[in-house]
Amino acid sequence: MDEASKQLLTNEQPCIPLQPGRGVREDYHYERRGTQAIFMFVDPIRGWRRVEACDSRTRVDWAEQVRRSLEEDYPDAKRVKWVCDNSNTHAKASLYEAFPAEHARRLAGRLSLVHTPRTGSWLNTAETELSVLSRQCLDARLDTVAKLQSELKAWEDDRNQNHCTVRWRFTTADTRIRLRRLYP
Repeated sequence: MDEASKQLLTNEQPCIPLQPGRGVREDYHYERRGTQAIFMFVDPIRGWRRVEACDSRTRVDWAEQVRRSLEEDYPDAKRVKWVCDNSNTHAKASLYEAFPAEHARRLAGRLSLVHTPRTGSWLNTAETELSVLSRQCLDARLDTVAKLQSELKAWEDDRNQNHCTVRWRFTTADTRIRLRRLYP
């Protein structure tokens, strides 16, 4: 899993529409309409992902995403392993801030967190998917939360229907070279 943010922007001037041989022309002036936190969850082997926009990305927001993943995405799994970066919100303690102790304990017991090295967020396949999302979906100016959510849902549905997997080409030999301090 990984997170990103997206600014909501609107054009101050109307765009000049498409013309034969010419793309849409957009003025460089814009008005900021806030930001949204984007949570990305990827199951690279299955070719599945879930992407969601929220108003913030606090410990409680992260805990709610954990709950949703464990109770809705993987309700029958005994244990779910998440690879995530070293953000201060990515800890089982966040569950106890968001939920009653018994519920938090049940969720924490099913969750296995694997944190990437501080300079190794590129080891997280969700980061790769966020890059694809940014290039394919988020490079346009989106001015409302509803429009952002619509774009995210369309992108997620397309990627999931096509079972787009992540081909990881980083081998054990590469690991021993690039991460030799961690893996002698």
